Amino acid sequence: MRCVLEHDGFVFRPGQGDHWKGRKPGVPRPVVIPAYEEVGLHIIRGNMRTAGMSRERYLALLAKC
Repeated sequence: MRCVLEHDGFVFRPGQGDHWKGRKPGVPRPVVIPAYEEVGLHIIRGNMRTAGMSRERYLALLAKC
């Protein structure tokens, strides 16, 4: 998830605990990703919604990771 969002222009910094916060100009609030081996689908969908990213865009960027 973090790799996909970095390809979309997000810059990540460590957050509190085991989380990463990503910001991108034009996106009103940061996306937060837990530093787990596997991230749940509800977290992925929520971050995509926050980032304003379509499913097609996500899959295209995922292919680059």
